[in-house]
Amino acid sequence: MSKPLALIVDDEPDIRELLEITLARMDIDTRSADCLQSATAWLGKENFQLCLTDMNLPDGSGISLVQTIQREHPNLPVAVVTAYGSMEAAVAALKAGAFDFVSKPVELPRLRELVNTALKLKPDDVAFPEDSRLLGRSPAMRELKEKIQKLSRSQAPVYISGESGTGKELVARLIHELGPRAEKPFVPVNCGAIPTELMESEFFGHKKGSFTGATEDKQGLFQAAHEGTLFLDEVADLPLAMQVKLLRAIQEKSIRPVGSPKEIPVDVRIVSATHKDLSAEVGASRFRQDLFYRINVIQLKVPPLRERGDDILYLAQTFLKKLSQDWGMEEPALSDAARNALRRYTFPGNVRELQNILERALTLCDHGSILPEHLQLPEHAAHPEGDTTGINVPDGHGGSLEDYLFEIEKNAILKALEDTRWNRTAAAKKLGMTFRSLRYRLKKMGLDDDSGDDEEK
Repeated sequence: MSKPLALIVDDEPDIRELLEITLARMDIDTRSADCLQSATAWLGKENFQLCLTDMNLPDGSGISLVQTIQREHPNLPVAVVTAYGSMEAAVAALKAGAFDFVSKPVELPRLRELVNTALKLKPDDVAFPEDSRLLGRSPAMRELKEKIQKLSRSQAPVYISGESGTGKELVARLIHELGPRAEKPFVPVNCGAIPTELMESEFFGHKKGSFTGATEDKQGLFQAAHEGTLFLDEVADLPLAMQVKLLRAIQEKSIRPVGSPKEIPVDVRIVSATHKDLSAEVGASRFRQDLFYRINVIQLKVPPLRERGDDILYLAQTFLKKLSQDWGMEEPALSDAARNALRRYTFPGNVRELQNILERALTLCDHGSILPEHLQLPEHAAHPEGDTTGINVPDGHGGSLEDYLFEIEKNAILKALEDTRWNRTAAAKKLGMTFRSLRYRLKKMGLDDDSGDDEEK
């Protein structure tokens, strides 16, 4: 097998020589150029697997070379060498399509990591895999899949925005799994679920004896995600004090465990997400602008379900088929009226809510067909045909829509049980569902006493 070939573009002979020697020791052949014109000439002659370019060249900017490569050689990863501390230049290069960046003076371990990661990239023309987790055929979903595939080839930080229930963590996982870090850890963390006093220890780890209760050394999330991806879910919930420390860890690519006298280098790709408007959080001084600038190099919006057209019915049929198989029952049909009801509904809870609605409908229907009353959709949250803009939470309810629907179902079941003096067979018949379906719902609601006295034989 032939050796990989790399193009080195830098007007400083010493830097070119350092990069040539380093790559040669990694068994990589090189070609060198001292300006844009020479680099462009090499690109027309050879088939390269990697390009390393300085930011400032005698006849132009390294960013223009990045843009040329993106346009004419989309499968070629290009990394930019920037001046020390020049994060603005690094971010600009990443936005232009650079695979990654390394700062001067070049740290050789960091350079080797970058090169090894770049050489693991898959060709850009490989088709997006048929992933049963990311379903949908609408234009919005086709565009999302294309962006996921493109972003998987970069090491730029990605900020995923979208409403609750749209599948932001799934998108983050796919970016990781389709990229060169796929064989390394994907570490998700809900930033809003960590107690403030434990955040630094959770993210960066700690040394034994560094504080009361630290009985042994502990590895932090950054170390756990080394060479992989760290997914910061609900990043807007981080307190300001922690935002400062996170920003430094991202910029310096190193962390200092609590109680440790020295920093530890980490190679982690950052992907973050929140259902909040992060720009608004910055405007309200609840989120640091410099951290927002650093994690929002590339923004990816996950569309809400109400903007995905016929994906709603496609997902409904898919979920019903899987649920029926899991429950060992015949798959019911969606009646025309139920299909129209689903089309009109705004789905404030998005895909997660659709799954819950269908699970409930499957337990309530008992004649091989799901009717609108089995869906139990709040009329308040329906929209006229063609209007997919409004989202209205049921009046007088302060909790989530899922909780509201759960209470409707629970009350209906409890009333049927009370009317039949807790004869579950009779209650199931009254509700128009099978005994097994009722028992499943009671168990999920924590109301099943497992007595089995009236169980069908």
